[in-house]
Amino acid sequence: MDIHSESYKVAALSEQEDAVEIIRQAEAAIAQMNGNKPVTLIAYERTEAPFHK
Repeated sequence: MDIHSESYKVAALSEQEDAVEIIRQAEAAIAQMNGNKPVTLIAYERTEAPFHK
């Protein structure tokens, strides 16, 4: 999968173990609801202020 966005980038969570654990738990819960098919969640963070009209 190739996702490009100038407004978001993959969030660096290497020093945020609580956030990583929450994502792992969510992946496991979704996989269980989906017949135990592996699921990967990706955390993004905004790189610029949102555009308002």
